[in-house]
Amino acid sequence: MAGKVLEVTDANFQKEVIDSTLPVLVDFWAPWCGPCRMLAPTIEELAKDLDGKVKVAKLNTDESPTTAGSFDISSIPTVLLFKNGQIVDRLVGLNPKSRFQEMIGRN
Repeated sequence: MAGKVLEVTDANFQKEVIDSTLPVLVDFWAPWCGPCRMLAPTIEELAKDLDGKVKVAKLNTDESPTTAGSFDISSIPTVLLFKNGQIVDRLVGLNPKSRFQEMIGRN
């Protein structure tokens, strides 16, 4: 799983994100969302770059609406950064890799 984007769902979100000892960057997306598909290569690059430091995950909002709703995800893509089970930062929309690097760097 090293350097790979982890698929998270309603079923494994608690274990993989909330209970994680590492910070977790979660991309909330859907297959029909054009900007989400455009962001996917950036998320994959971040997973490789941050391997061992930050977990990088994706949650399909169509397949896991309970989790998406619990974090008030109203537009996608939305990327949340979790630390110790808490949201510490959020970016909404299509952003360049540098914005995600800045977000991680300041948290």
